[in-house]
Amino acid sequence: MNTMEAIRIALQSLWANKLRSVLTLLGVMIAVATLIAVMTFVNGINGFVAEKIFNLGADVFIVSKAPNVITNVDQYLDSQKRKDIVYEDFLAVQEICTLCRNVGASARQMNVRVKYNEQNSNDTRAMGWTPGMTAIYDLNLQSGRSLTAADINAGSNVVVIGSDIAENLMPGVDPLNKEIRVNGQSYTVIGVGLPKGKALGQSLDNWVVMPLTSWYKQFGSQRVALLIWGKAEGVGTLEAAIDQVRVVMRSRRHDAPGQPDSFVAETNQSFLSIWAELSGTFFLVAVALASISLIVGGVVIMNIMLVSVTERTREIGIRKAMGARSGDVMQQFLIESSTLSLLGGAMGVALGVAVAKTVTIMIGMPSEVKPWTVLVGVLMAGLVGVFFGVYPAHKAAKLDPIQALRFEL
Repeated sequence: MNTMEAIRIALQSLWANKLRSVLTLLGVMIAVATLIAVMTFVNGINGFVAEKIFNLGADVFIVSKAPNVITNVDQYLDSQKRKDIVYEDFLAVQEICTLCRNVGASARQMNVRVKYNEQNSNDTRAMGWTPGMTAIYDLNLQSGRSLTAADINAGSNVVVIGSDIAENLMPGVDPLNKEIRVNGQSYTVIGVGLPKGKALGQSLDNWVVMPLTSWYKQFGSQRVALLIWGKAEGVGTLEAAIDQVRVVMRSRRHDAPGQPDSFVAETNQSFLSIWAELSGTFFLVAVALASISLIVGGVVIMNIMLVSVTERTREIGIRKAMGARSGDVMQQFLIESSTLSLLGGAMGVALGVAVAKTVTIMIGMPSEVKPWTVLVGVLMAGLVGVFFGVYPAHKAAKLDPIQALRFEL
């Protein structure tokens, strides 16, 4: 009996016992669907994080009092003991960093209430910037202008707004030179950002940017966790630029020789490495759970194949009596169990992709289907079929043909 004939017999057996076949395939299908959905989400979120969240550019670095991503309690407690980074630190870095193309400073963003006439938004992100942040953050405008040094020096009550503010609070109105209120304080709109869309169901265009000095006036310097941003002359000079900034910061903060920095300097790669560790852990946990489901599905396949061996004992006896070798019988049942699991795996791949894309459409969760994820899902299903089909196949191959011909259910 050749391989195609064994596959045909396996499919006939599936079709003859439809309900049993569906229940058999269900475990493998759910496990593979879970694995594919998780890998699809992880791939999508990794791409989103690299492109949207941590897309600072390979030549950008951030100096802050504490790590922007804190992964344990000790890091948090240690950072709370450090002195704050102040505006004068930014001015010193701006003056001394000769390898920096741009230097900027920003206050950590906070949610504020923005109002125009009777329209208002309660969850708008507000940021205090120096002019250099525009180039570092690669902020593009659809109208108006960005912040200038004059705005900083004068502490002007001006803002650049995201497109959501213009569209939702000021529909049909040219927002330039109009006054809006941010937490009750009046600001004049001088620019409107280009739309960026949504991510994870959240808008990327619901924000206002004001001069850092205006931020100080409204919110007070004690509420500002200042970040210093640097954009090196190129990727090749990034480490040298960071070293220049470290010398300035250690001197100003009186860090003793041989002692660690009382601040952190992070790059885009630092954030991506942390995210890779977190997503890798999540992925391993998901794979472990999916593997448990696959094992359960494999046990079900083994049980069904044992039932099939019992039901087809006379058939096996006839085949052996007609010259079939033990290896032929074993091959037949291994192919049947593999066909069961591969079919379940293929259905699981389709289900997993469908679930991932449905979630993406409904809530905006990034997802990306890569060929290797499909291959891994199908391959794991096939291996489960072979592994859990060995015992039933071996049992069928060892049947005595005379005893098999006498067997009756």
